Amino acid sequence: MLGILARTMVKAGMVKPSSLVKPVSVTRVTGRYLAHQEGLPKLPVPSLKQTCDRYLDALDPIVEPEELNNSRQLLEEFQKPGGVGERLQKGLERRAEKMENWLSDWWLQTAYLDYRMPVVVHSSPGVVLPRMEFSDRQGQMRYAAKLIAGVLDFKSMIDHETLPVEYLGGKPLCMNQYYQVLSSCRIPGTKRDTVVNYTSDKRPPTHITVVHNFQFFVLDVYNSDGTPLTVDQIYIQLEKIWNSSLQTNKEPIGILTSNHRNSWGKAYNNLIKDKTNKESVRAIQKSIFTVCLDAPMPRASDDMYRTRAGVQMLHGGGSRWNSGNRWFDKTLQFIVGEDGTCGLIYEHAPAEGPPIVSLIDHVVQYMNKSEMVRTPMVPLLMPRKLRFNITPEIKKDIEAAKQNMNIMVHDLELKVNVFRHFGKDFPKSQKMSPDAFIQMALQLAYYRMYKRCCPTYESASLRMFRLGRTDTIRSTSTDSARFVKAMDDPAKNVQHLLGLKLQAIEDLAALPEIFMDTSYAVALHYNLSTSQVPAKTDCVMCFGPVVPDGYGVCYNPMEKHINFAVSAFNSCQETNAPQLAQGLEEALLDIRGLLETTPRARL
Repeated sequence: MLGILARTMVKAGMVKPSSLVKPVSVTRVTGRYLAHQEGLPKLPVPSLKQTCDRYLDALDPIVEPEELNNSRQLLEEFQKPGGVGERLQKGLERRAEKMENWLSDWWLQTAYLDYRMPVVVHSSPGVVLPRMEFSDRQGQMRYAAKLIAGVLDFKSMIDHETLPVEYLGGKPLCMNQYYQVLSSCRIPGTKRDTVVNYTSDKRPPTHITVVHNFQFFVLDVYNSDGTPLTVDQIYIQLEKIWNSSLQTNKEPIGILTSNHRNSWGKAYNNLIKDKTNKESVRAIQKSIFTVCLDAPMPRASDDMYRTRAGVQMLHGGGSRWNSGNRWFDKTLQFIVGEDGTCGLIYEHAPAEGPPIVSLIDHVVQYMNKSEMVRTPMVPLLMPRKLRFNITPEIKKDIEAAKQNMNIMVHDLELKVNVFRHFGKDFPKSQKMSPDAFIQMALQLAYYRMYKRCCPTYESASLRMFRLGRTDTIRSTSTDSARFVKAMDDPAKNVQHLLGLKLQAIEDLAALPEIFMDTSYAVALHYNLSTSQVPAKTDCVMCFGPVVPDGYGVCYNPMEKHINFAVSAFNSCQETNAPQLAQGLEEALLDIRGLLETTPRARL
């Protein structure tokens, strides 16, 4: 039994310390960004045989034998010398020669910009930061001022290209994503979205946007000599914003950004016909980032606090709470609640979780050491309130967005837990990867609930390659299936396939049969969409499921405990987020029990 667990982790590449999902190390190497990037290897195109063999292995535990045989025959036909697979492979290899990264543009388009569901819940992750105790609203303002100063401190490293280079297994990682998250925004389209980044403009943005009571303000955060405002100065400016937006705006214009992308694309084109509206929207899009000063949410018990905070980060609680206090297309939105609920939500297209968490770690560290210092009273301009002219048609779009948001709010089921029995310390004491340990516990928890294995997505970094984004670790394998079945028995590469498919769309009139095969649809129907996002900060990231009958699971293994979030949809009768969360806790304890009572296997 233990041998199965060991082999499962080894085969998945999960035991070696150079695992793709291991927390990265940081070396403070001051270097020019471009020179660093050019030194990184290009993403290779795997061999056709290797990918086809691994695809069959991935299908084995999740499809019926008859379907597996059919898929095997289709793959044999696909790989024939001179056949369609070979032609597509050569096309991909030619693309790889010409481009910096053969996958990254396709990935950005297919995973994000072509995706037409709302970014809220379905795409944008939220991060819950440690709970704050604000005794008054000045506490909220002070926290927000320090947070803004901390982000600007991080930005200075980006601007001067002195950002610490990250390493994984001794290899330098691509730092490009860090240069994409500030002064950037997603722009809706009626069929496909785009992302704009204003950092390389002749006059890069020097302002952030602050939203309070559904009203947006431009806050300049740099003095005329280019130095950032002090924490004290930012605090004074935030006070001005608060005092000039005491009443809630009747029309929460920001809620438009939460709608289905095609609907929002149409509403957007209508909204910006008006010159004032267009200028206000551009000011939000160009801003370095957004800060949302949220109204207090209904009180929750201590054990439910993190779950309630998680939903506030993901969607704001609905149209009557803070969902209108957002611009969901903005890459970075920091949320500071009057009741001490703090965190952020980020639009996923420009970056994965780890760079966002690195920024968070830097900001939290900065805030812990930052003290408010009284600065000479230099007169500062009043932050500018952004005006919107609301026509009857725009009002109708806002009402539709409110209704759709409230449906999403009621449909999302979230459970954020802290597993306190052990953290990454125990798996490491057993010479195991904490990530692999948690993944196997997830497999076991799911199997116990459904008596079957399911396709599982775990994000893996490709940042050791130039412009690398993410690839898939398929945690469900023949060995993991044997392990979960044996555990309760009393007696005992994917992106390459995506590339081949997209190459086929470009080259051929008809898709090859392997992409029309039932097994291909099954393999990409990720009932478990998972991600480890380790942080120094005691925080947790959360995101929604990627399929209607699935779960979204994110976890941050700390030294002595594990923070994790499990999401599902209430509209699916078969899923139950609190039950899976409880099952995960039990599985973690049971695997620990197995390891403690069985002679240690040689890994």
